Amino acid sequence: MSVFGLVVVGLFGLMFGSFFNVCIHRLPAGVSVVTPPSRCPSCGAGIQWYDNVPVVSYVLLGGRCRACRAAISLRYPVVESATAALFVMQAWAFGDDPVLLAQRLVFTSMLIVLFGTDLDTQRLPNVITLPGIVIGLLWSLFVPPGFIAAAIGAAIGAGVLLVIRWVWLRATGVEGMGLGDVKMLAMVGAFLGWQQVIVVLFLSSLAGAILGVLLTAIGGRSLQSRLPFGTFIALAAFAASLAGPRLVAWYLGFYQ
Repeated sequence: MSVFGLVVVGLFGLMFGSFFNVCIHRLPAGVSVVTPPSRCPSCGAGIQWYDNVPVVSYVLLGGRCRACRAAISLRYPVVESATAALFVMQAWAFGDDPVLLAQRLVFTSMLIVLFGTDLDTQRLPNVITLPGIVIGLLWSLFVPPGFIAAAIGAAIGAGVLLVIRWVWLRATGVEGMGLGDVKMLAMVGAFLGWQQVIVVLFLSSLAGAILGVLLTAIGGRSLQSRLPFGTFIALAAFAASLAGPRLVAWYLGFYQ
């Protein structure tokens, strides 16, 4: 993809990132993402279009509401900037295949919203994960990994986490993960296929284990405390969507 194309994709990423902020804020509460229009959560004043330009408005307003001067969360420009960057990375990798690029951008969008909602509320909304499974399976009819690999991936993603969830509950009496994580990994499998589910499960589990041990070591929480595992799945799934096959080939190279 040309530099101009990458810039266009990045600008679309900024705009979609603004909408994803709305989703992250409203979906866990079961509120419509369409109505009412954006408002300041502190004073309820409507946000005008010129105060809703991604990143730029936040900087010009000094990170505060124009009406009441209440602080605006740094999450808003971070999500907008991150979405632009992740979109450009996907365009750089798959810009020569418009259909596959569109699939990757939709998948990335879902991961961003799920990452944000899980980080904020430890909830992974069904309105994203369940349609995501269907969308991933339908798209696999036209792009890799193909429908069979996608269906197996969805089944393995759900099945493995259900088993882990049951074993952990029996061993500790604490639910180590919610059903949202199960549905999210099934969605990942539907988009990326069964091989990448294994990659995502390995990377997310490794990252979660490392962070869990660190938090336990510094006295932040016990081993029985729940971590937002969906955030680790989202990060690992994005990495796999870009370089999953290369990671598998690199790993298998140790056994040749």
